[in-house]
Amino acid sequence: MLTVEPVEIRGPLGPRYDEVLTPDALAFLAALHREFEPTRRALLARRRERQQAFAAGERPTFLEATRHIRESAWQVAPVPRDLQQRWVEITGPAERKMIINALNSGADIFMADFEDAHTPTWANMVEGQINLLDALERTISYTSPDGRAYRLNDQVATLLVRPRGWHLVERHLLVDGEPIAGGLFDFGLYFFHNAQRLLARGTGPYFYLPKLESHHEARLWNDIFVFAQDRLGLPRGTIKATVLVETILAAFEMDEILWELREHSSGLNAGRWDYIFSIIKKFGRDPAFLLPDRAQVTMTVPFMRAYTELLVKTCHRRGAHALGGMAAFIPSRRDPKVNEVALPKVREDKLREATDGFDGTWVAHPDLVPVARPVFEEKLGGRPNQLDRQRPEVRVDPRQLLDVRVPGGTITEAGLRTNVSVGLQYLESWLRGTGAAAIFHLMEDAATCEISRSQVWQWVYHGVALQEGQRVTAELVRGVIDEELAKLQQQWGEHWARSRFAEARELFEQVALGPECVEFLTLPAYAYVD
Repeated sequence: MLTVEPVEIRGPLGPRYDEVLTPDALAFLAALHREFEPTRRALLARRRERQQAFAAGERPTFLEATRHIRESAWQVAPVPRDLQQRWVEITGPAERKMIINALNSGADIFMADFEDAHTPTWANMVEGQINLLDALERTISYTSPDGRAYRLNDQVATLLVRPRGWHLVERHLLVDGEPIAGGLFDFGLYFFHNAQRLLARGTGPYFYLPKLESHHEARLWNDIFVFAQDRLGLPRGTIKATVLVETILAAFEMDEILWELREHSSGLNAGRWDYIFSIIKKFGRDPAFLLPDRAQVTMTVPFMRAYTELLVKTCHRRGAHALGGMAAFIPSRRDPKVNEVALPKVREDKLREATDGFDGTWVAHPDLVPVARPVFEEKLGGRPNQLDRQRPEVRVDPRQLLDVRVPGGTITEAGLRTNVSVGLQYLESWLRGTGAAAIFHLMEDAATCEISRSQVWQWVYHGVALQEGQRVTAELVRGVIDEELAKLQQQWGEHWARSRFAEARELFEQVALGPECVEFLTLPAYAYVD
């Protein structure tokens, strides 16, 4: 434990931690906490109030109080040169090997993730900052157990960083006896140490902002940006941030979110997985919001089309980039038949996005960069973006965003088993400190696990009947858990004893079978890691 008034560090201090946890950096974090923690708490309280209203039957709509923002003509500030072209963005945790491979992947952007793809252990969070420091200094390297060496190429992707959402805290760092917000910790350390360094290299401090539920939460980030820039003597507007529209509530406030961040905005992203989860979480007790197997909730179903088309229209009207959703498929280097089936679907998904007007897209694996990139290169004709695609024909009303019926959708035993198996495998990986896990040829992170466990919760709550006839009950789910764990134990063999499946089961049952749909699985899960 280390105390530098008014900051107390309750995590162990490993090698090089002193390079990022410097007295000046800690003082910067303390200033951020003291200035903005009351607002963060008030906004979280507002989330709880709105949830109670939704439980009572209220539904979101476009805000009357901000009609003037939606109906007036304005645009966000122009973005720097290295954010003009964002055809392909690759994402992954701020882990050493991942950073090197992603920056070398040929993608335009790499988003280093301190959130859904990153288990928030103390070591992961601090060492992730060290890794990014080394990446920006171009000294980062990694040698794998088999002796392969990894270093940066001459040409690398532009770096963006995603801090944690407002709901998470960093319990290992206390300011005035209170844990600092995880998002302030992640943003503050990266910005403090690297903003000047980035500007000197012709780029800048660029961020992705997750889990926002209102323009008030976007305003908080904007206030933080202004405060941070003033504190370090940087011009306002130096920071650029892309907001993930990954909650149903944010879909009703896209104009307002861009407005609040207009000096610092670099666009919106269609965070498809968390978006689906947020619908279950917000309205899961209403049978009108029952969703079928997660594999059937594709980007072409009506409510997802409405959301993404509105996002493109809103962004381009305001001069902001629109970024498409994640291609989570992990190409197989052992089974070409898997790729023969999946890769055409990835191309089809990316072609749909490019045709709809998106300026770029997300992929989860370097091998998908050469799949997605030609789609945007051809569709955009070599242009860096298609901000000129205004989409005036798009008309989306609240009913379209909230009508989640999926034509032909079914709830099946296979879907239940997939949710259970993915949930157990992902949580086991997360508990071991790995927040991005390849499962069934898909890259799973906390967002996709949230869909799996919340669907199970919703199906149990409503006692839905599977297509095969069984009614989904807690007892049925526990039986499926037993069976799926038996399969996994056979696969793991002698390594089973070193796994954390017992805790993963305990945690999964807590968040999938509890009386309430827990707001985020990472909240109870945080108690299981150091």
